[in-house]
Amino acid sequence: MARHFLKYGEQEWAVDIEPANLIAELEPNSVQLPALTAEQVIRQALSAPVQSPPLQELVKAGERICLLVPDVTRSWQSPSVYVPIMVEELNRCGIPDRDITILSATGTHRRQTREEHVKLTGEDILQRIKVVDHQCREQQDMVYMGKTSHGTPVKFNRHAVEADKIVSCCGVVYHFLAGYGGGGKMLLPGIAAYDTIQHHHNLALNEGFGNGTNPMVCSGNLENSNVFQADLLEAAAMLPPCFSLNVVVNDQFNIISAFAGNWLAAHRAACRLVESIDGVAIPQTAPLVIASAGGYPKDINFYQTIKLLSNALAACSPKGTLILLSRCHEGFGDDDCQKQIQAFSNMAERERALRDAFSIGAYVGFLFAEAAETHNLILVTDMNPDNFARTGIRAVKTLDEALKVAAALNGGSLDMKTILMPHGASTLPKLKA
Repeated sequence: MARHFLKYGEQEWAVDIEPANLIAELEPNSVQLPALTAEQVIRQALSAPVQSPPLQELVKAGERICLLVPDVTRSWQSPSVYVPIMVEELNRCGIPDRDITILSATGTHRRQTREEHVKLTGEDILQRIKVVDHQCREQQDMVYMGKTSHGTPVKFNRHAVEADKIVSCCGVVYHFLAGYGGGGKMLLPGIAAYDTIQHHHNLALNEGFGNGTNPMVCSGNLENSNVFQADLLEAAAMLPPCFSLNVVVNDQFNIISAFAGNWLAAHRAACRLVESIDGVAIPQTAPLVIASAGGYPKDINFYQTIKLLSNALAACSPKGTLILLSRCHEGFGDDDCQKQIQAFSNMAERERALRDAFSIGAYVGFLFAEAAETHNLILVTDMNPDNFARTGIRAVKTLDEALKVAAALNGGSLDMKTILMPHGASTLPKLKA
């Protein structure tokens, strides 16, 4: 037996696996990058834009600029580092503070506090420049742009529409719907109207009631087969940023690289780097996958655990067993997610409710319930097992308990091919062709 260690909250648990049964233990790929500070990385990206003239050739004095930034739920990407640099660059281009509006791409999220704005911009910028939180239900602030080929009625925030130019800043990671975060997502759902978001997000489901989720709407897929990604790009192209900054962070949430320039090309360059680090090859799927979110803060709640589930599913054989380690000491973390798990007794009821009122939280709950229908899903968590009584999710308190359940499901034995994922929330298994 060989001993392996997996993080759970702020603890670490051990699991013993026969070497002959271990297909792979997934670690991020080693990619050589210059040893630079976050500020140096950003300035280097601005000095060498991707498929774009430099910013000073794209904006000029007298223009009103909308600086599009994430909201506090994306504070892991250190916007308080890059937002002041972007403001400084705009000032150098002849754009005074009074002609800059910082628009936080909140999507469907609530209005933010002053303290949260400080996390986004830093204290100095907050005192100097107008900061606006997008609020998707405030129809008076929405401007109709047209309709996508998928029928999504596109309405965007007027602060962006009425600006002379948009400059976008974002972080890029895998995203379980759009393929990757950032890019066009800063506009849809970032600054889109509620009905725009609802129509667009429903594309994550297959057409026709009872047909569940679209498997091509998944992490790492930027192709047209991912209709969710294709639709948001079509919408974003109706109001494209003239310039964008895309940062990439490591497992400790430190900015390690950045790509600036054309809003599409710079984002794709960032996506390629994320893929080279976190896209980890596996020779085959396994009937048993044991995956940790990576400990705190990645396993802070059930809602965040969707990153772990979506990646672990890519490594698991059909009808296989998934053991997910996610402490979730803050519980569900999302009311819509909790409702999907607790309020319905079957998948038909869940799907009907989701199609009627789509939200990311509800979709997360639906994906978990769906995965428990197609796989043996064992969740190691601090949450009360009663929370999951109306689903097929088996919630237990320890890894040892989970292993006993997995053995019972396999005729009393753990003698089966296994994949370990110590960084399951970030590493995406890629099946070798």
